[in-house]
Amino acid sequence: MDLKKIASVSLLAVAIAACGSDDEDRGEWDAPYMAFEEEVLPGSQADFAIEAGDRAFYAFDMYNLNAESQETIERQAEWLKAYDDVDLSISGHCDERGTQEYNLALGQRRADSHKNYLVALGIDPRRIETISYGKERPIVEGSTEAAYAQNRTTIITLDRSEE
Repeated sequence: MDLKKIASVSLLAVAIAACGSDDEDRGEWDAPYMAFEEEVLPGSQADFAIEAGDRAFYAFDMYNLNAESQETIERQAEWLKAYDDVDLSISGHCDERGTQEYNLALGQRRADSHKNYLVALGIDPRRIETISYGKERPIVEGSTEAAYAQNRTTIITLDRSEE
């Protein structure tokens, strides 16, 4: 056997061994994910995303909240009430269709709609900033309906107050 074949067979053996399903067989590839799952701090951005969801989604060319987005924002409001020392920013995003100016305005209407619902649920408006990125910061690259759906969103980013 030549050196290339030996290396290929060895690499294949390592790859197969790494595919074990027992927790004890997990290699270094899984370690970062396991550590992240175990180290989510209460009140953190990760905790917010897991417990409440950090984004709401919108239909094409719309900024009103559907039932699913309202449920998400209601969970967000409950989480934010428990962590009242956390300020937040809501960014509005759009898919790539439409002009830059139109999408900036639509993204702002989405962010404002999200904010207004949080305020109606009892969150102090002074804790909330809004910004629109329109179509300039896509969440998912691509020109498919699946990509468009992910890009029609508002996203909350947390900011702890310095007191």
